[in-house]
Amino acid sequence: MNKVHHNEYEAVVSFDEEAALFHGEVVNLRDVVTFQSRTVAGLEQAFADSIADYVAFCQRCGAVEPRGATG
Repeated sequence: MNKVHHNEYEAVVSFDEEAALFHGEVVNLRDVVTFQSRTVAGLEQAFADSIADYVAFCQRCGAVEPRGATG
């Protein structure tokens, strides 16, 4: 598995050869945030979009947005 970063968030990424699909999961959150794509460029965008959606969700619900812990 590889790690990728977006702002202060970190995710682990794996590649499913059979499905020809990258799958990522943001780590160090209380919630589950995942994303996927068939290309590396698409994966980076999907990660950014998932974080933006997650932050917006936290704001709508009045929840404190947990910052991703890296390292």
